[in-house]
Order: sequence, then structure tokens, then C-alpha cells
Amino acid sequence: MASILDEYEDSLYRSASVQQSRASVGIPHSGYVNARLEKETPIFNKQRIDFAPPEKINSLVVSSNQLCMSLGKDTLLRIDLGKPDEPNQVELGRKDEAKVYKMFLDHTGSHLLIALNTGECLYLNRSVQKVRALSRWKGHLIESVGWNKFLGSETNTGPILVGTAQGQIYEAEISVSEGSLFSTNPDQYFRQVYTLEEESGPAPVCCLEIERGIEGKFFIIATTRKRLFQFVGKVPEGTEQQGFSSIFTMHADHLPSFREFPANFGFSEIAFYTPKLRSNPRSFAWMMGNGVLYGTLDYSRPDSILSDERVWVYPSDIDITVNKPISIVLTQFHFLLLLPDRVKAVCTLNGQVVFQDLFLEKFGLLTRMIKDPTVQQIWIHTEKVVFRYHVQRESRDVWKMYMNMNKFDLAKEYCKDRPECLDIVLAKEAEHCFQNKRYLDSAKCYALTQNYFEEIALKFIEAKQEEALMEFLIKKLSNLKPSEKTQTTLLTTWLTELYLNWLGVLEGDPSQRNLYLDIREKFRTFLSSPKNKDCLFNNRASIYELLASHGDTEHMVYFAVIMQDYERVVAHHCQHDEYDEALNVLSRHRDEKLFYKFSPVLIQHIPKKVVDAWISMGSRLDARNLIPALVNYSQSASTQQINEAIRYMEFCVYQLEETQQAIHNYLLSLYALCRPDSLLSYLEQAGTNPNRIHYDLKYALRLCAEHGHHHACVHIYKVMELYEEAVDLALQVDVDLAKTCADLPEDDEELRKKLWLKIARHVVQEEKDVKKAMACLSSCALLKIEDVLPFFPDFVTIDHFKEAICNSLEDYNKHIEELKREMEEATQSAKRIREDIQEMRNKYGSVEPQEKCAACDFPLLNRPFYLFLCGHMFHYDCLLQAVFPNLPAYKQAKLEDLQKKLAATGQPSKSHHRPKDADTISLGKGQQSREQIKADIDDIVAAECVYCGELMIRSIDKPFIDPQKYEEEMQSWL
Repeated sequence: MASILDEYEDSLYRSASVQQSRASVGIPHSGYVNARLEKETPIFNKQRIDFAPPEKINSLVVSSNQLCMSLGKDTLLRIDLGKPDEPNQVELGRKDEAKVYKMFLDHTGSHLLIALNTGECLYLNRSVQKVRALSRWKGHLIESVGWNKFLGSETNTGPILVGTAQGQIYEAEISVSEGSLFSTNPDQYFRQVYTLEEESGPAPVCCLEIERGIEGKFFIIATTRKRLFQFVGKVPEGTEQQGFSSIFTMHADHLPSFREFPANFGFSEIAFYTPKLRSNPRSFAWMMGNGVLYGTLDYSRPDSILSDERVWVYPSDIDITVNKPISIVLTQFHFLLLLPDRVKAVCTLNGQVVFQDLFLEKFGLLTRMIKDPTVQQIWIHTEKVVFRYHVQRESRDVWKMYMNMNKFDLAKEYCKDRPECLDIVLAKEAEHCFQNKRYLDSAKCYALTQNYFEEIALKFIEAKQEEALMEFLIKKLSNLKPSEKTQTTLLTTWLTELYLNWLGVLEGDPSQRNLYLDIREKFRTFLSSPKNKDCLFNNRASIYELLASHGDTEHMVYFAVIMQDYERVVAHHCQHDEYDEALNVLSRHRDEKLFYKFSPVLIQHIPKKVVDAWISMGSRLDARNLIPALVNYSQSASTQQINEAIRYMEFCVYQLEETQQAIHNYLLSLYALCRPDSLLSYLEQAGTNPNRIHYDLKYALRLCAEHGHHHACVHIYKVMELYEEAVDLALQVDVDLAKTCADLPEDDEELRKKLWLKIARHVVQEEKDVKKAMACLSSCALLKIEDVLPFFPDFVTIDHFKEAICNSLEDYNKHIEELKREMEEATQSAKRIREDIQEMRNKYGSVEPQEKCAACDFPLLNRPFYLFLCGHMFHYDCLLQAVFPNLPAYKQAKLEDLQKKLAATGQPSKSHHRPKDADTISLGKGQQSREQIKADIDDIVAAECVYCGELMIRSIDKPFIDPQKYEEEMQSWL
């Protein structure tokens, strides 16, 4: 194990060197560069609004990018932050000394309530310019409003809750009529539903919030200076428009659940955080005398929506008797406290102050801080200045806090896009788990870090935690890149060694049987993992050696199957006499080479199953490669077992229609040895055409002769056309068989007669059966009585073949008569031929002086000419010119030769009295006469009319103009 670790360390030497060099220049141990190229912007980025109010700012509210600001005594300024250059100013129209006490803007930015210090309340809708007084609200100093986020619209608030300074909670509804503006009173109704009290009596309702949970359940949160009340109840479906009075009625006889704290500084304020794309708040922060109560909102709880509550005391520099907080705003991970001269941001995870912003005295005292829940912007104002805070990447350092709190899952969630931070969290989590002896969890985390591999491995080895070490190696292996082949090989080999060691320890302990089975399954999963397949395949020799060194043949076979090393699997089964299992592997994977290799062994033990497997493989197996196995098997097996070999050979011949000579020869040998009856039928089925026979005739003849199968030998002789040998052998078996052989040479009557004479001699001399000999005469027309008489002995009387002799004499007489008739016909034919010759000698033709050559159209008598029976006449040279191109090559050559010989004989003498033998002077010298040469030329040139004979017919497909002379002919016409 140590050596494997050393090898892995060497393979990681380069990467470790790089990490050490980074550490030497201050780079974190994780190997990530944590450099910041630019100064990081603060989470809460303050911006002063470029706005100089003409009068002091009394109150400011903002929601849905709609900002409303009370200026001086009688002015209201409305600004759409999407169009900040188009402010809208509305006059309150008050003539008395009333001042704006508080303003409330709903979540849509459409409905604005203006509470005056005189107990009056005004209403202004975003779509109108005129402020209307709410007459039903008169006499109540409004402290808080709970807006209806579920039924409210731009023209109607829906049922809302209103809290007063006297502790009463009223339910009201404000609506803007669709007709003329404010044609009716905007306040539809205003009725009391509950009164909040503290131990001293009714207390001001500082805050109101309405939230809807699951299954139609509503949660109403109301706060006083020291108490936080919760009202929980269902509003019947379809009656939401009727308001929330039914929820408060449920608590008429008993107090609702509430949280109370002893200290107070005259008021309290609650803030909520609503994530983007959600309609319900997720957390809350209640600013009261003892600190800030922070928690989450769980809408699934039956009686209380508040969950995971904790109280964060105020920072040490805040004295509630001197500089008590004015307002509170809640973000995802912080709550901001507004003090008269500064803003403090406290982390909700650990209660630490993470941000403080001090305002200059020239701006005046800070008055109010509010947050626009839709765009998550924070607004602060004094009487002269307005500021805005942008919240940027608030979660950037949250992972550190969660990590220090050992909430590693949350820490990883908030740094998943920052690998250098994630590595730190994982390393801290791994170390935490290791210290708490959660070694498996520690291994999983360590495998994901960039810490030095050898340090972690040695750490688990020293702690004797092999299971955790294996988990670490498995995770590390899964994170390696495909290019890191050396590391992959070492880890794979090391894990195999660890698995085998563990299995070896557990196998001998019966009490650990279940654990053994579990580890075995994990080991097999590891071996069969697709990701490890290539590595295991490339290093299978080492894995085999490891398995063999541990004596784990079971997993050796399993690994061989995974590697598709079926040869090793089959060999293992054969060595352990598991022949059926070996054959099952062969049949399942259908590897031809493995069949060829292991069939000699398997057929010795399970011949029928092996042959069945061969047959199932069909044409994929080459039967020639299986013959050696069958030969070895058939030499040592019984006849019944040989039948299995015959069954496979018959399958190859009849089903697969094999034509290989070796297969047919082997089948013949098996037939000759064990199935003589099948031998002859096989030979007859193969036919008698030597070109279509697939077995070796000579080998078959020798084989049948050795085993005494004479009928088969006779058949083979017939196929080989050795009819004499066939008849000789057939006469030893059956005369009828010999007769069939004697009739086979149909085209050779002499041979047939000879064969039948052999049969007749055998019948007469060997069987001494005269009647059968006479039957031979009747069977073959070629035999005569005189052919067989020499075979009979002298003492045989003529009575036995008298009839045959008479028949023979009659045949001779008929033959003589037929010859006479043929002679007479020949004499008549000769006479007619002589007459025709004489007639031809006397035949002539007349030529008129004006006749012209049919070819050149010149007078015919000017030159030597030919006259044909058809009437066409040609000059000698014209006919020669027309005939010569159409003659075969050999006749053209012969004609040229004759013309040369004719020219060589010279011109004939002009004397009219030439000796008769003038042309034959040279005969004695072996040369032809001039007349004979002319006759030979006439036979070639004038054999037929060039216009009426076959020459014209053969030239029907030739073009009128020779293709080679086409261009020349075409140019001549231009």
C-alpha cells in the first residue's frame, strides 16, 4: 500500500511543486489564486439624491418605484422613479395648523394615506390630483396600516387593517369610483375589529402585516411597544372580500398568542424580507426595547408563523436612553438600524456589525429609513437631504459566516460559483468531520478539495480508517480527468488491493456475513463501472495478478466476464469440471474462436449438448475447424456417441449445404464405419455428375473397399465412368446391378457390347444358366447368338437356343435386303449427277456488244469479264475490287499469293499454235500451271455474284462510307 502511495506522490510531484511555489508567495494552500484586481464595492452603496427640496421634508414613503414626499405644511410631491424628471406636485389644501404625522403607501404604489396630527386622514390615488378626506376615519391618529396584497388593485384597496395610537384595530376599504372622480366617499366602511393592550392598558398599534398561508389560512401580525401579537384563522373561500373580522372574532374571549419583552423606548417597528419572484416574506426583524427579534416565517405551522426566533441585542455603542434606533430595514442577511447620525448594518447570522455609515452634521438629523420591497432599494432622509442605498452582492461573504457556524451546506450553497472559496469550505468541513470521527464524511469532503493527496491519505492510514481511505480514493478517482491516466491507474490498482484485503478479512468471519456481501457488491460495482472500464482493461494483467495473489477465483471470473475475457472464464470452468457452465458461456457470447479451442475438451464430457450448441451457431462455425475435435472424440467413443458427430455432419451437409470436401469425406468415413445403410443413400443423393460431387471419389472408393461396401464401390465406379470395373464388381454382388452398369455408356456401343459379353460369359460359365444367358440376348440388342455361342460348352444341345439362332438368321436376311436397296439408290443418284454435269458443260450465255459492267458502267467487252447465271456482268478487275475487302483474311492472303504466281508465269505467247503442253512444262518442277492458277483465282473471286450472293447479305450492316475515310469524303463534297 505504501509503495502505491509513493508512486502516486511521484505522479503528483509536478502539481505539488506548483502548489508549493504558490504557497511561498502567499497563495492559499488550496491552490487557487485569490487576487482582486479591482477594489470591491461595498455591499451597501450609498448615493445622495440630487434633489434640493424647497421646504423641509416631513415624511417620505416609497413602493413599486413610486416615491411620495411631504414638504412643509401643505405640499405633497409624487415622483415616478422610472421617470424622475417628471415630478407631480399636489397641494393638500389645508388652512389650519395641521401637520403630516405619517404617510402610508400600498405595495402597488397606487393608494396613499396621509395621517395628520389632528386625528384626520387624507387619501390620494395615483391616478388623480385631488386629495380627499376620509370622514369615517376622523378622530383617530393613525399609527399603522396593514395592506391587502391579495385583493387590492389600483382603484380599490380591498379590506385593509388600520392601527391607531389608542390601540384600536379597524377594518376599512377605500375605493375610487369608475365614473367621475370621487363622486362618492372613497372610504366604503370603517369598523373596529379589535383592541391591543399591554399590562397598563391599550397601547399604540405600531405595525400591522397581513399574510396568507396555505389552505386559505391568514396570519395577521400586530405589534405594540412591547408585544408582538399573531392572529391566525381561515377566511371561508369566496368571503375574502368581506374582510378579516371573523379572524378577530375568534380571539374575542381570549388573548391571541404574543411575544412580550420588558423594555421599550416608546415605539417599535417590524420589517420583512421578501425574496424576488415570491409574494410572501421569508423572514422578519422586530425592533423593540430589548433588541431586534429576528426569525423566519413558516407558513405551514398551525398557530404561529414565527420560526427560528432569536434576539440580537443592540451594539454596545447604542444606548436606547440617549440615541435609540429610529427605523429598521431587513435584507436577506442583514438588518439596518437607523440612528440619528448613522446607519449600522448587522448580520442576521452572527449579530456582528458589518457596516456603519456616519452622516455629516450638515445634512441634519436622520429622520426615517424605508425600503422599496419591489426593487430592494433603501431610502433615508433628513429634513433637507435624501439618500439611497443599493444592495450589491449581499451574499458575497455569507459563506464565511456559515462556515464558522459549521453550517457547511449553506456555506457551499453561497460560494458554489467561487471555487477558491468552496475549496476552503470543503477543507474546513472535512477537518471538522475528521475531528468528530465522521471519517466517511470527511473523506468525501477531502476528495473534493485541492489539498495534498499524500497528506490526506496518510492521515486516514495513521487513523487506521481503511473504509474512509477507500471512500476518499473512490471520490478522488471519480474527479480525475480522462487525461490523468497515470493517477487513474494507480488509484484503481490501490482500490482493488484495499477491496481484496477487506474481503479477505471478512470472508472468514461468519458474523460479518452481511457486511461481506455489501462490500462484495461495492467491489463488483467498482469493477464494472463504465468510467473505470478503460483503465481496468488496459491494466487487466495487473488486476489478474492481484486477484490471483489473493486466491479470489470468484472475482477473477467476474472480472474476466466484465473484461469480456471469456477464454479465461471458460478455461476456469473446464479446470473445475464445470462443463455445463463453460458451454453456457460459449453459447451466450457466441465466439467462434472459443468454440474451436474448447470443443475438444467439452465434447468428451457433454457431446449432445456441445453438438446442440454447434447447431445453434449455424453457419457462424466453420465445421472444418471442428473436425479435429470430432476425430479425437470418435476414436475413443462408442457407436452411440459417434452418432452425435454424424448428427452435426449431417446438419452441415443437408441444412447448411456445406460443399467443403473435408466435411463430406469425414461424413463418408463415419457412414462407412457405423452406418453402412446411410452410406449408399448419401452417395446416390450426391448424384453421378463428378463436377457436382463434393467428396473425394478416390478416397471414397478406397474407404468403401476397405470396409467391404461393394454396392457403394459399384456406385463410385459408375460416377468415375469406370464401367468395366463397375460391372466386374457388380457381378460379384448382383447380375441385375451389373446389367444397369452395362447400359450406362450409351454413346459407346462397342463398350456396351463388351460389358454385356462379360455379363453373358459370367452367366454361362459361372452360373451355367442357359435361360438367363438367352435373357441377356433379349436385354441387349447389340448381342447376337453367335457372340455368346463360344461361351457354351460342347455338350449343350441346340434346343436351348434354336429360337435365338432363327431370329439371328432372319435379322441377317433383312440386313441384306436393306443393303441391296441402298445400292440401287446410289446407282440412280450417280446417273443423275453425270447427266447434270453433261448439261452444265453444254450451257452458255450470250453477251451483246452494248453490254456494260455492272460496277463501273463501262463497256463490258473492252476488258476480261465475268458473266453470272443471274445476268450480272463485271470486269475482272472491278469484280476483284468489290470482292477483295469482304474476303476473310486468309483468303485475301491466298488471293494475293495467286496473283503473284500468275504474274511470275509471264504473258502467254501471241502465236495461235502454242504447244499443248506449253503450260505444263514446269509441272515436273513442282509448280502449278497458269491455267490452274487462273482457276484458283476464279474459285475465290467468282464463286458467286457479288450482288446476289451471300457477300451482299453479310455486308448489309456496313456503312456506305468507310468511317476511316469519312472526313476525306466529306471534304471532297465541299
